[in-house]
Amino acid sequence: MSESEVLVEEEEQVVEDVRPIAGIGTLVFGKWDASAITCKDPGLSPYINLTTVGVPHTGGRHANAWFGKAKLSVVERYINKLMRTGPYTGKKQGAMKAFETALDSIAEKSGENPLQVFVDAICNGAPMEEITRIKFGAVSQPKAVDSSPSRRLDVALRNLAKGAQQGTHKSKRTLTSCIINELMKAAADDATSFAVGKKEELERIAASAR
Repeated sequence: MSESEVLVEEEEQVVEDVRPIAGIGTLVFGKWDASAITCKDPGLSPYINLTTVGVPHTGGRHANAWFGKAKLSVVERYINKLMRTGPYTGKKQGAMKAFETALDSIAEKSGENPLQVFVDAICNGAPMEEITRIKFGAVSQPKAVDSSPSRRLDVALRNLAKGAQQGTHKSKRTLTSCIINELMKAAADDATSFAVGKKEELERIAASAR
């Protein structure tokens, strides 16, 4: 055996030994590997952060930092948005458990990494443009503007959480089943998804105001 082959074997052993510990580094909830996840939207890819250390709960340490939310995992940001209103207000443990169970069910149904489904849902639910109002004297006129990547990510996460939460209103469906329904539809770019429907509506209004 040559020296080069020996070096290759040693490098392979080192790579095999260096694996992320459960719940630390790139494993989300200690189960799902985020290192192999791809983003089909080149504008959003630098802003989607899946790095998780243990439980996705940072206690708001980035709340007062300028663009501190960019350092948070999108998993935690989505869980936080599930607690905005309704019976899960302030119940992060319950929202976290519901999302983790939803990821398990998505993995069983789709047979792929559920984080990839989650990222695809974010990409399909992120609007490219929106409208603002420009005032000329006493006349207010709508004007189409491009959305920044950070703003697109915020809107997508909010609509995905809102769509999942609204499915539980006046219904016997659990939050977990509504999260599964919303993420699966958004990942497939289905217009019946709340986030995708809102995106198409917003882009249609912006196109008419262009």
